[in-house]
Amino acid sequence: MKSFLFLAVFCAPILVPCAFVGAAVKLVLRLRDQRPTTGPGPSAGTCALVAVMAAAVSFGAYTWGVMSGFHILDPDQMCAAQGVRGDRIVTRWTLPVSAQCVTSGGVGTELVAVWVNPVVFAGLALSLLALLTGAVAEARCRLSPQRPRP
Repeated sequence: MKSFLFLAVFCAPILVPCAFVGAAVKLVLRLRDQRPTTGPGPSAGTCALVAVMAAAVSFGAYTWGVMSGFHILDPDQMCAAQGVRGDRIVTRWTLPVSAQCVTSGGVGTELVAVWVNPVVFAGLALSLLALLTGAVAEARCRLSPQRPRP
């Protein structure tokens, strides 16, 4: 399982933009060809595409955060590159994403950018909201047979 996660994070710079752009193009084409009489609210397919885009942004931000605390150099050189002086250790958290250089005095310097965790959680929330909206739209479509499917 660890090797799959490492591979996903390693391939993320290629996979995330491809997934996002692919879903965005499909969404634009879907919205362009959609009939205005499809009823109120988005369809399940539209919601699924929005969920894929939000998940791609969230995974991209997560990967950025994880990789910002990862260097080929040893942890001492990583902390020194951030300007942390003195004896230090590196602490890492998976979620929320965090990599800190903590000095022997207890002062920590965060290596992960401040925008990473809000983007990760907002992307996850938007993805979940889009999936729930799509499920409601699909249930509504199945319950009312007079409404045409997009």
